Amino acid sequence: MIRLDREGGLWTVTLDRPDKANSLTAAMLERLCDIAEEAAQDGSIRALILTGSGERVFSAGADLEEAHAGLATSPLWERLSGAIAKLPCLTIAALNGTLAGGAFGMALACDLRIAVPNARFFYPVAKLGFLPQPSDPARMAALIGPARTKLILLGGQKISADEALSFGLIERIIPSDTLLESAKTLAADAIAGKPEVLRGIKTLCS
Repeated sequence: MIRLDREGGLWTVTLDRPDKANSLTAAMLERLCDIAEEAAQDGSIRALILTGSGERVFSAGADLEEAHAGLATSPLWERLSGAIAKLPCLTIAALNGTLAGGAFGMALACDLRIAVPNARFFYPVAKLGFLPQPSDPARMAALIGPARTKLILLGGQKISADEALSFGLIERIIPSDTLLESAKTLAADAIAGKPEVLRGIKTLCS
């Protein structure tokens, strides 16, 4: 349910559970954590793209059945976003559809986010009675400011792709049929670069 494709210095990670809106089980989260932590130790990686299968949803967050059993507040979410944020290479979330709930963390931890026109963004923790994952509000606020972060987390608002672009939550809106190719184009300079230079650039930008 998690697919990893390696092409030279480019790793493409795909959430591959479209029949369940790419909702994430504990096993899938563990696999994503393992991939991110393995990537951190691979001296040849220059870019990582995170995307999903299907045309409507990147990820609906936690698998509903497992969420009720405790996955919604599992430390695995924070482990994953932390591992992605620490990667020394370029990281791109290529959002093939709606991004919801706990899945927000992995996208917020990426360097860049691009999305298809029909994508929607929401994180309904207030009404569900959960706190967001610890690092998510700060990462979101760094991108879009405290008030708009509260609009999403406290106001429970569902944000369109156009709003997300104007807020600064995503960098570009891309047609669905060219999303992955566009992500690879964005990664081209990084793939051609030297790992130590990429690491240095990321450090200077932080």
